[in-house]
Amino acid sequence: MLAVYLLLSAAIIGLDQWFKFWIVGNFNLGGGQQVIPNVLSLTYIHNTGGAFSLLEGQRVFFIIITVVAVAAGVYYLAKYLHESKWLTIGISLFLAGAVGNFIDRLRLGYVVDMFQLDFINFPIFNIADMALVIGVAMIFIYILLDEREKKHGK
Repeated sequence: MLAVYLLLSAAIIGLDQWFKFWIVGNFNLGGGQQVIPNVLSLTYIHNTGGAFSLLEGQRVFFIIITVVAVAAGVYYLAKYLHESKWLTIGISLFLAGAVGNFIDRLRLGYVVDMFQLDFINFPIFNIADMALVIGVAMIFIYILLDEREKKHGK
């Protein structure tokens, strides 16, 4: 069963890397194209920081923290594999997002981002970012609900 969740992570990493490769090959840096008018554009940028471009230029820090986070994620995925599908999918998404951006940092020294929401002022992001955020949200919700059940003795 662990292989299924690792395969899910690998598929998302593959999709993320393929899409980044496509963006780099078809857009100029800073260039873009509307996909859904006033909603979504593709805009090719380099991000040397983390979420919201925090800690820009701290490549070594991000590489170290990602190695630690991925090791912890794989450990928890194996340990809690049979506890909850919600939790294991969340961890799998987290791993996919972390590894997807890790590959960029190692290979390029920055992360390739491309999705821009035109209707709000929000940072440009990529598939790995989406997987990471959704995975962390799922893990957080699981922890909250699990603690609530423990508190109420269920």
